[in-house]
Amino acid sequence: MPLPFAAVSILDRAQSWSGSSEAQTLEHVLGRAEQAERLGYRRFWVAEHHGVPGIAGSAPAVLAAAVAARTTTIRVGTGGIMLPNHQPLVVAEQAATLAALSGGRFDLGLGRSLGFTQAVRAALRTGPEDTRRFDRDLADLLAFLDGSAPVTARPQDRGTTPVFVLATGRGLAAAARAGLAAVVGGPVLLQDSDGALERYRADFRPSRWWDRPYVVASLNVAVAATTADARHLLMPEARALAASRTKGSFPPLEAETGRPLTEREAGLVEASLASSIHGTAPEVERGLTDLQHRTGADELLVSGGAHDLDAQRRSDEALAMLVSRPPAGRQPE
Repeated sequence: MPLPFAAVSILDRAQSWSGSSEAQTLEHVLGRAEQAERLGYRRFWVAEHHGVPGIAGSAPAVLAAAVAARTTTIRVGTGGIMLPNHQPLVVAEQAATLAALSGGRFDLGLGRSLGFTQAVRAALRTGPEDTRRFDRDLADLLAFLDGSAPVTARPQDRGTTPVFVLATGRGLAAAARAGLAAVVGGPVLLQDSDGALERYRADFRPSRWWDRPYVVASLNVAVAATTADARHLLMPEARALAASRTKGSFPPLEAETGRPLTEREAGLVEASLASSIHGTAPEVERGLTDLQHRTGADELLVSGGAHDLDAQRRSDEALAMLVSRPPAGRQPE
């Protein structure tokens, strides 16, 4: 039975691996996008991270342009551009330019996160007050895009570019008020104990961008010949994430060496793996089907980096074989 999502897409954070150059990392992103297009994935998104040793993706608009230039049919987007770091007019102009250059294939995913460290936040000249004005900045950006602001972003977009909010907590409420699609991960997907998704759908105000609530579930997914192999594929990122939480820096992905983990690191690694869906193709199919039934998510956005690039390629291929095709009629933007 195929997966019960209208679409399945990929988010690549441009994570580097030990021994690679950052140029090699970015070239791998482009190659993976080309493969995703051949395999029939709906979208290929890139992210924004600043000053992170293990991530080369700092300029999503630039990287998305490169992805668009190397592809012809897959939708290309940002997952996301962190709006507190930028002027809304500049983001609107970037989005409109990317949409025009890609033949309307661009998706604008927006987040409200600040830089990971104080040094990065200082370099970006941002602070907590910038996240508090997210709703206002979002409204300004949408007005620049649809032509209702005193200044119109050019090239003119006329509100045709799909806009998504990377949403946790208050982000979901902002997406509902603005009538935008929501990309959710983490605790909301695992349990949603406070009914955040239900409130998003109930409070959603139709807009020119989306006429109904649209939920994209984002999480790490790995498919392999055995459950152990799939766990092994996700382990380098889980260990790097644990290092970022304990040492303050996300390193390049390394092959699993057997280095002993502290008790806290081991707990963080297991929590990371528990928040993913990984295993054999039947195991992943069951896990993703259960996820969709619990959340009602419309789309799946697959994340997760790997040190073993060949295994990652095989995982993308195996997952593509489980993908359902959208029904006849109107396709998701």
